[in-house]
Formats: sequence, C-alpha cells, structure tokens
Amino acid sequence: MGESGEIWGRPPWGTVVFTGTQVLSLDDKGRLAIPARQRERLAKVCDSRLVITADPQRCLLVYPEPTFDELARKLNALPAFAKETRALQRLLIGYANEVEMDGQGRVLLTPAQRDYARLDKRVVLVGQYNRFELWDEAAWQQTLAESEAVSLEALSGHPDTALIRL
Repeated sequence: MGESGEIWGRPPWGTVVFTGTQVLSLDDKGRLAIPARQRERLAKVCDSRLVITADPQRCLLVYPEPTFDELARKLNALPAFAKETRALQRLLIGYANEVEMDGQGRVLLTPAQRDYARLDKRVVLVGQYNRFELWDEAAWQQTLAESEAVSLEALSGHPDTALIRL
C-alpha cells in the first residue's frame, strides 16, 4: 500500500514506472543492452545503478538500486530463522549483483545469473512497475501462455484487488 493509502493508484509525483515488453539479445560476453527509453528512465531514478538478482520463477529481476535497497531492508526484517525467509534471502540477496550501465547502456550478467535463469542469446525484458523481469525468450513464451490460462476469479474476492476492474 502506498503512502497515500492507495493500492493501485498513480505513483507519487516524479516516480518512474517501467512498462512494456522488449525482445533483446545478450552479447557473447553476457551483456544486456538496456533499451534507450529505459536507459533514460534509469538514469533519472538511480543514476544508472542497478541490482540484478534471481526470481523464484527462474528469471532475473532488474531493480534500480534504491528500490532493491528497500526490498533488502524488508527481507532483513523478516524472521531470521524461518525456512521460507532464508530461502527467499538466499535467492534475492545471494544472487544480487550491483551493476552500473556502461557508456553504451550495457550491464553484465554474471555466469551464475545466466545459468540460474537459463538465459541464452535471446531474452525478453518485461517492465513490472518498479523493476524489470529478464526472461529467456522460450521460457517467457511458456510463462505467458500459462498466465493466459490462469483464472482471475480467485482475485475477485481478495480485499487488495477489489479496486481493479479488468
């Protein structure tokens, strides 16, 4: 829930929102060239400093550094000895890699990150409001097909989604 109390309302003034889906290619060194439109937004919100980490769904998450720092603080506040907390911390913090875009707007993905997300040459960058997801293209197509088959009926009774009308 945002500071204004709105759950799905507009972001605070000046907040940069990441949307859209773009098919891209990794170069031979495992670098991703961030699209120009997104590069400009990232320069504005985080001075081009990013954190790339793993997602439980076998994709990578690309966060502006301040957004990841907030997430890491929240993760650290969870019960330290809970098995679920430790599993999530191992993924999100254990795979986290701080990067800065180079002069051409590229970021280097570590070999461990590329292996975890099974990234090959063709990848898909998906805007998710305050972060991006980075998928292997084939895995993205499969995930998208699965998402289309999901019934949104279960969300209709949830109090946080009562404001959403699709």
